[in-house]
Amino acid sequence: MLKGRNYITRYSQAFKQKILSEIESGQLNQSEASRKYGISHVSLVNYWVKKSNNPRLRRKVVRIEMPNEIQPKDIIKKLEADKKQLESALAQSFLKNELLETMINIAETEYHISIKKNSGLQQQKSTKSRKKKSA
Repeated sequence: MLKGRNYITRYSQAFKQKILSEIESGQLNQSEASRKYGISHVSLVNYWVKKSNNPRLRRKVVRIEMPNEIQPKDIIKKLEADKKQLESALAQSFLKNELLETMINIAETEYHISIKKNSGLQQQKSTKSRKKKSA
């Protein structure tokens, strides 16, 4: 074998594909493939895996959390769900208010009576008249 670092090793596409297919089939993992074929660094095999864009070759990320941990994604999802619920309730209340207003307007025109009352003005008048009577 050549001594020293005065050479560059180039691997053919067929060689890379063979290693990737063995990793994909589960025969070898990246470090085993590196050792078996004499590839100096596992990072080179890792680079080939990333470059292949094959989702079956990528490592799966497993996140372990404590039960009481709240992640920002979870908070955002909960807030978005709450927002949707509140928007829906607001839309329902607007529709209900519009329906009631329409019913009052129809009743006032059909029966010629005033249903809407200015309760604030009547209360002021009634309290003034009570004060005059008691005095």
